[in-house]
Amino acid sequence: MIYFDNAATSFPKAPGVAEAMSAFLANDAANPGRAGHRMAVAAEKMLDDVRLKLTRMVNGSDPRRLIFAMNCTDAINMAIKGVIHPTTTADDTHVITTVLEHNSVSRPLQAMADSGRISLSRVPCDDEGFVDPEAIRKAIGPTTKLIATTHASNVLGTIQDAAAIGAIAREHDLLFLLDAAQTIGAAPIDIEAMKVDLLAFPGHKSLLGPTGTGGLYVGERVPEPAEHSAAGLRPWREGGTGGDSSTPVQPALFPYYLEGGTPNTVGVAGLGAAIDYVLEHDPAAMLAHEQQMVQKLIDRFTDDSRFRVYGCGDASRRVGTLSLNLLEYEPGDVGSILDDSFETAVRPGLHCAPYAHRHLGTFPGGTVRISPGVFNTTEELDGLIDALDQIAG
Repeated sequence: MIYFDNAATSFPKAPGVAEAMSAFLANDAANPGRAGHRMAVAAEKMLDDVRLKLTRMVNGSDPRRLIFAMNCTDAINMAIKGVIHPTTTADDTHVITTVLEHNSVSRPLQAMADSGRISLSRVPCDDEGFVDPEAIRKAIGPTTKLIATTHASNVLGTIQDAAAIGAIAREHDLLFLLDAAQTIGAAPIDIEAMKVDLLAFPGHKSLLGPTGTGGLYVGERVPEPAEHSAAGLRPWREGGTGGDSSTPVQPALFPYYLEGGTPNTVGVAGLGAAIDYVLEHDPAAMLAHEQQMVQKLIDRFTDDSRFRVYGCGDASRRVGTLSLNLLEYEPGDVGSILDDSFETAVRPGLHCAPYAHRHLGTFPGGTVRISPGVFNTTEELDGLIDALDQIAG
């Protein structure tokens, strides 16, 4: 199978990931704990080592504030439902988001809006797929509490000006949640420079790690659990923490305050190996490789009347993601033909981003999303181009 679905999950995984997971299962696969037998201590140390790597990768200041999650969706829910408390109403809590968001952001916010807990503004993007930060500024009102945006669209690949949005949020003393599902491990992320308060990310995309991994970095402007107040972050899930079992509620200490339950230790062991690979091979160079492939697709199909290419024509302003349509075919049919006849994997449909597709005019069928990865070759890309040309022809 020739794989061009890396925006959903990267494949293959980085060399060393499977070996690290296998070694952990063979030697240290106990429940982590800060005290007790040596396997428990070893598992806890592994978690702390990966926690530190991720914190340094995003220029965080405190590894304790790096919370492991099941995936980016889990991290986003942890952030949104931690910040928006159960007693809020639409009269006192306003949230700003955009049309580009994945359902991981859109659905929890829409559910809160539908239940009357928040009022919600969804800022549009331009024809190239960029949100104007000034449009976010104009949407801010007296009850705005949170701005929640994607760093890069999972439909168009367009990288948003997160630093400008973060500056606006900080200027108005608002919390800024950034969904880095498509960017961590590819585009640079500096939460201090970008003024990000809550950074949600997966481990299984550009970090090249296993599924079932991800995290939330909780910035310094979010109060410590011991300072819990109306401005604090509430736990998204509660349970065992491998340490303090005596308190009747979650222990008021990061990261355990937000890490109830046994973590995916074997997945995190694989994620640690993946991070090592990414850092050793220069994320900027890997992104440039993907952008070159996207640019080749843009250049080949933009002026071909049989195709419609969506979003910015400059691949340097994207991550490695492109959406297009063949005008005589439904996206799902194109995906099936590529799979059945050319053994090539792409992702047709709405990509869990229905508001983006409504904005593009591609709802409900969606688009054919092509997302090259670091391990794709020029020969594979040429084969995909030829296959699309044959289908269109």
